Amino acid sequence: MKRSILAILIISLVTAFGCDNLNGQNKTVAEKGRLSKPAAEWKKKLTANQYEIMVNRGTEPPFNNAYYNNHQKGVYVSAATGEVLFTSADKFDSGTGWPSFVKPADTGKIAIVHDSSFGMSRDEVVEKSTGLHLGHVFNDGPADRGGKRYCMNSGALIFIKK
Repeated sequence: MKRSILAILIISLVTAFGCDNLNGQNKTVAEKGRLSKPAAEWKKKLTANQYEIMVNRGTEPPFNNAYYNNHQKGVYVSAATGEVLFTSADKFDSGTGWPSFVKPADTGKIAIVHDSSFGMSRDEVVEKSTGLHLGHVFNDGPADRGGKRYCMNSGALIFIKK
């Protein structure tokens, strides 16, 4: 029984703080004025899930998203623009339940912005051309591959098999 409660507590903490923001307590990207288009235009282009993640800076559940366990070869493109953001060659199993990468395919396609939500100091990853939220980057990735963990939301990406 104690193990079950501990497991539920750990999953809850990882969900709340492991990769991305939950909704309600933070300003959206649109409210911060970082979007390349008005939120209403993105609402027309993106699915409801993509909009929630990319515009509202939402998160998806760990271990219950499209790409955390994807081991196929290919590229991950922005759900908003189709720009190649990450590759399968740079993907690794972080154990967090979200797709994780050691680096972006092209550092010029993303921007890192400070995120102080929930009283934490984190680095948010946004698509540079749009300002749309993708995930966060942490300094706990594989040391032999640069030490970074780009923890992304599957809902912000589309996988293209090669």
